[in-house]
Amino acid sequence: MSNGVTFYFMRHGETIFNHNGQVQGWSDAPLTAKGIEQARASGRGIADIHFDAVYSSDLHRTQETLRYVLDENHHKNHYEIQLMKELREVFFGSFEGQPASNLYDAVDEHLLAGGIDVKKMDKPIEMPKFLKLVKHLDPEHWAENYVEFWDRIESGLLILLNKHAGTNQKILIMSHGMAISNLIHGLVADFESGQPLSNCSLSIVEYRDGQFRLNAFNQTEHFIYDK
Repeated sequence: MSNGVTFYFMRHGETIFNHNGQVQGWSDAPLTAKGIEQARASGRGIADIHFDAVYSSDLHRTQETLRYVLDENHHKNHYEIQLMKELREVFFGSFEGQPASNLYDAVDEHLLAGGIDVKKMDKPIEMPKFLKLVKHLDPEHWAENYVEFWDRIESGLLILLNKHAGTNQKILIMSHGMAISNLIHGLVADFESGQPLSNCSLSIVEYRDGQFRLNAFNQTEHFIYDK
């Protein structure tokens, strides 16, 4: 069998912004007590896995989550965490920190003005169109559109592939819900999922012979909670 590489993508734990329903892209909020326990529970479930490299988005919430996850790992003394801005979440510009309802209402109202009733759509608006609208509706136009977002995420992936492809290594990557979901959507053929990623869930992607294969998505069954 040819050599490959396996990426373990994990979303960060619940933050105060998550709990309050606030937009959280590049803005940051600390983990809640629940988020800390999610990180520890997920960490306990993968405590026996020896990762050959560990990467994280450079945002605080991913770094904080990773510390709790690795604190449970049996090989924690061997890890050097490498931070990558390429692994950040989508940037929502002027909407950062606002109630998420403000963002979604603005998008819905814009579409309705153009004759599209979101409530009558068979499936959610596609991400490229959604992010294009967010950038358009951002008064400062700071928000990332899909091309800007994908170029950044893809550049991070290429860095990881250039370093680890064909090594048979296991790589832990701490990132964000939309970042992970859209990365997998862009890499794995026929992958479709409308479900948001759970906090501290694992999504496992294997790269071998030039092909990406999804081995797990939004997995939380490995969580081990203290009794």
